[in-house]
Amino acid sequence: MALSSGLLGVLDPTSDRAVFRQIADHLRESIDKGRFREGDKLPSETELVDHYGVSRMTVRNALSILQGEGLAVSEHGKGVFVRPRPPVRRLASDRFARRHRDQGKSAFTVEAEAAGVHSEVDGLEVKEEKPSQDVAARLGSPRKVLARRRRYLIDGRPVEFATSYLPLDIARGTQIAEPNPGPGGIYARLEEKGHRLDHFDEEIRARMPSPHEVRTLHLASGVPVIHLIRTAYDTEGRAVEVCDTVMAADAFVLAYQLPAT
Repeated sequence: MALSSGLLGVLDPTSDRAVFRQIADHLRESIDKGRFREGDKLPSETELVDHYGVSRMTVRNALSILQGEGLAVSEHGKGVFVRPRPPVRRLASDRFARRHRDQGKSAFTVEAEAAGVHSEVDGLEVKEEKPSQDVAARLGSPRKVLARRRRYLIDGRPVEFATSYLPLDIARGTQIAEPNPGPGGIYARLEEKGHRLDHFDEEIRARMPSPHEVRTLHLASGVPVIHLIRTAYDTEGRAVEVCDTVMAADAFVLAYQLPAT
């Protein structure tokens, strides 16, 4: 099937930009303008070769650019498809609202419900351990902490893994140290123990993933991660939890509401 020039454009022989990059530019523009939507299959290598009159390797190099940018994903034997946009919207000003804990829901559950997707947790590990220097500094230099590691999935796809570190004098011997901390999660249990939460400090950065993170989150080539470290404080000013979270950047939109004054 012939592709129209209006769909992808034509090469500029006078440009000093490499041909494969021009093709990648055309495909990217078509995705940005909605000519190819989320989940759509991009033109095949054969169609692109015929349309542009170039070699198959040139076309593959162009498609490789889009995959490296996280705009497209290759499915073996099927073709190259436009990567779906992030399904979960994470509203920072609401996700830890007390009303969610009172309803017995975790922040991740609330976000998944709002997105209309199924959420689950696997790979759960709970143990006492010596904290890293950074975690210890944030928690007031305890010798040991309770670490809760877990991975989160959306519709069966791994999208996030996190480790919560809590001081042992708070967590040891409580339901927080159990695999299932109960309705509302560990924050509900902290407040039941008298540590009413006051505020959270978050540090966020984007980076490329480590090999371990690629395997854990099943990341496609070119997909970065969002690395978030959150510290929870009670009304007495004590840090009661540090949560180290790594998220697949193509699975989340981080949304914030900021005061105007």
